[in-house]
Amino acid sequence: MSNDALIILAIVSTMIWITVSKEATKPTKEVNKRKMITLLSAGTLSAILLTVSLFQHLLFSFYLT
Repeated sequence: MSNDALIILAIVSTMIWITVSKEATKPTKEVNKRKMITLLSAGTLSAILLTVSLFQHLLFSFYLT
């Protein structure tokens, strides 16, 4: 992934996790379960993509030196 795409993904991921935390602080009766599951899935996927990309960049830079 290019650096620009990673920056955009990091910003989107941060916004998703902020929304998850706001939804999680609501009283139990007001939590929209469908919304929560969707947000958690999207947040987890974006975190996995960022983590994999980070390790790829670290390994690539390690092998260059």
